[in-house]
Amino acid sequence: MASVRYVAIGDSFTEGVGDELPDGRVRGWADLVAEGWADASGDPIQYANLAIRGKLVWPIVEQQLEPALALKPTHLSFNGGGNDMLRPRTSLSHVVDAFSRVLERCDEEGVQLIVLSGANPSGQLPMGRMIQRRGDLLSLGVVQRLSDRPDVIRALNWPDRELSTPGYWSDDRLHMNARGHHRVAARVLDALGHEPPAAWWSLPSLADAASPRGAAYYREHVGPWVRRRLTGTSSGDNRDPKHPVWATIEPSVV
Repeated sequence: MASVRYVAIGDSFTEGVGDELPDGRVRGWADLVAEGWADASGDPIQYANLAIRGKLVWPIVEQQLEPALALKPTHLSFNGGGNDMLRPRTSLSHVVDAFSRVLERCDEEGVQLIVLSGANPSGQLPMGRMIQRRGDLLSLGVVQRLSDRPDVIRALNWPDRELSTPGYWSDDRLHMNARGHHRVAARVLDALGHEPPAAWWSLPSLADAASPRGAAYYREHVGPWVRRRLTGTSSGDNRDPKHPVWATIEPSVV
């Protein structure tokens, strides 16, 4: 088995929603990190991804953390709270507590923790000011909670103003597109001490498709989200993780 065993847990951000491949599969930054890590080190790595879209932060911890640790990883990446943040009555301190719980379990198991903050979509979303304010508070809370742990690897995307601009986001304005996922992957690889492909920081702009606007945007994207909230359902219901067991990622042939 390769020396690096990397497992990712989280929600749609980590699953890769928004970075859809031609065959319909989602890729995303964590898949790209696994590929870039193998290329940069020149050695194969083991990679698993248990993230499922739509999950709140504590269900991520309760449903994904122990199965991830049972794989005996060397590294575990964690992000959560984006779905919680969209709910005004959510306690942000309770969200931050989830990061402490993940760190505690990684310490107990001897696993290197990689913490990410999500990118900031607030500039193009309804209720953007509220989302900006809550995201600022959540990001600050996580940073403060980890302030005495310089050993935790950090890849913080919320403060990245470039990443918050429209060219890095998909039609729903809530999930990053391929450009966004590549930029996040570059930041994670950089935090790991590896040189990412320079192009990943800012891929060429994608073709300007006819994105839904006005009433069409609300009908296609906001309406379904509201209906899920009213019915207590999630976009991740009945979905399985895309990589629940180890996959070997080989370095690319140069």
